Amino acid sequence: MAFTTRPELRGTFGAVSSTHWLSAAVGMSILEKGHTAFDAAVAAGFVLQVVEPHLNGPGGEVPIIVTPAGADKPVVISGQGPVPAKATIAHYRGLGLDIIPGTGMLAACVPGAFGAWLTLLRDYGTAELEDVLAPAIYYAENGHPLVPRIANTIAAMRPLFETHWPTSAETYLPGGKAPEAGKLFRNPELAKLYGELLKQAKKAATREARIQSALDFWYRGPVAERIADFCETEDVWDVSGRHHRGLITADDMAHFTPKVEAPVSTTYGDYEVFKCGPWSQGPVLLQMLNILKGTDIASVDPMGPDFVHLVVETAKLAMADRESWYGDGGDVPMATLLSDSYADARRALIGAEASFEVRPGTPDGRNPPMPPHRAVGTIAQPGLGGGEPTVAKEKKLPNDAAGEPTLTREGAQRGDTVQVSTVDRWGNMVSATPSGGWLQSSPTIPGLGFCLTTRAQMFWLEEGLNSSLKPGVRPRTTLTPSTVYRDGVPYMAFGTPGGDQQDQWQLVMFLRHVHAGMNLQEAIDAPSFHTDHLPSSFWPREINLGAVTLEGRYGEDTRAELARRGHKLTIGDDWSEGRLSAVARETAGTSLLLKAGANPRGVQGYAVAR
Repeated sequence: MAFTTRPELRGTFGAVSSTHWLSAAVGMSILEKGHTAFDAAVAAGFVLQVVEPHLNGPGGEVPIIVTPAGADKPVVISGQGPVPAKATIAHYRGLGLDIIPGTGMLAACVPGAFGAWLTLLRDYGTAELEDVLAPAIYYAENGHPLVPRIANTIAAMRPLFETHWPTSAETYLPGGKAPEAGKLFRNPELAKLYGELLKQAKKAATREARIQSALDFWYRGPVAERIADFCETEDVWDVSGRHHRGLITADDMAHFTPKVEAPVSTTYGDYEVFKCGPWSQGPVLLQMLNILKGTDIASVDPMGPDFVHLVVETAKLAMADRESWYGDGGDVPMATLLSDSYADARRALIGAEASFEVRPGTPDGRNPPMPPHRAVGTIAQPGLGGGEPTVAKEKKLPNDAAGEPTLTREGAQRGDTVQVSTVDRWGNMVSATPSGGWLQSSPTIPGLGFCLTTRAQMFWLEEGLNSSLKPGVRPRTTLTPSTVYRDGVPYMAFGTPGGDQQDQWQLVMFLRHVHAGMNLQEAIDAPSFHTDHLPSSFWPREINLGAVTLEGRYGEDTRAELARRGHKLTIGDDWSEGRLSAVARETAGTSLLLKAGANPRGVQGYAVAR
């Protein structure tokens, strides 16, 4: 039996897994009221915006994979908002920029999360809008106990808030002080906004009309007006070392509707794995599975050096294709990228030693367009400079996970992501990976209590790439929830925060579950790893060739063998790789068994099942 920090939870009524215990508990409370996994996911998602504001917010985004009971395949709701109509390469180049800043207003996209959650609620759920918003309003109004990472993030951002982002100081420095971990933290402005929204929505006659009224309030009413006004009038400091205004207009907000799409998928033995399309990095997981089909991955030690080497070398190839071919609005050769013949050709490139090349493929004989490669630490960044405050580095916490918010340069702190997965007794399932609108991404907008996503930093300012900046298209996001069918029946919903590492960690968990017989919790708990041999999706878009990070629980023999093969190793903390959440369902005749597991890293993720 593999080591596990807690049992795999099992039941027959419902299961919720999330990156924060309050979110999981709220999701289960919705199920207890007789509602569905869809309603539970929405309520849990709104709570995550309140209790993990350094990792997601109302001004962020969320891709959602929705699996109605008995469906032949899932549906994807894209809550990834596009860039504004004014966002052109010429505009940014005219400002003297060759890369989109990772903070401030220039990287702001239309906030898509609200629209996606309400689309899920309206089209698939049963609960009233007030039911799913009530827990978030409660925690925003009455307070929630602040986890240490949020307190550390706010403390690190304090000089920037006080000097450049005064509206954020009003929200996150109550009484002029950084809040303490474990103490109650409130966001009364957000609670008031949701109250205004519900008051307006209640005037409508039907459930669907009330939800639509809320969407109008957000995208064509007071919320849109406040966002547009802030973008038009406020000069905001960002990591370029200068002040810029945002580009979002009321028209950009009004024209946004979450896209409802078919997923992409591949088969792997008895399993079919579904992901969002190439506007996300989701197909990376599918490409990796296709490559690994023809290897001995099923028989190697899942904790040994052969397993790590195979997965890392496979990830390098799939990530190279991501950089060359993925994007929204581009000509993506998805069918070829997911074909067996293409996987065969890519698999043949894996050698016995670590590769230090970036090797995108040539699907359909096409030459791969390549973004610039910026080696780690070689890109000059201005920081705050000029006598302006320097943001202190965040203190290291026990069990800090890779992918949590980190200071990338002076004055810049990157946020991460959250996850919620749900399943109910009827067989409905959801996997959602919310992110963006981090408290450290851009200033809080007065009257709203939240800030905007900076996801546009994932575009390139070079012409001719599938991920080149284009007005009105979605950034190629790192957000990538997963859903798996087994023997043609919905089986598992899962995902993780972690930026570029998300599909790497999900692959490791899935392989160990499928081939090593680990249950969900064991597969989540097992030591993990990732490679940074890829251009980062986040400012300043650097690449670290040959780099592999292992959790400290890997033994000396494994480390030595990987080093012998040429991998540039970094040994992280014992519990530092991944924040996975997963639920699953099994049927045997008329019997139903629901399962759940949650990440112990960071000591805040929990699952609930009964």
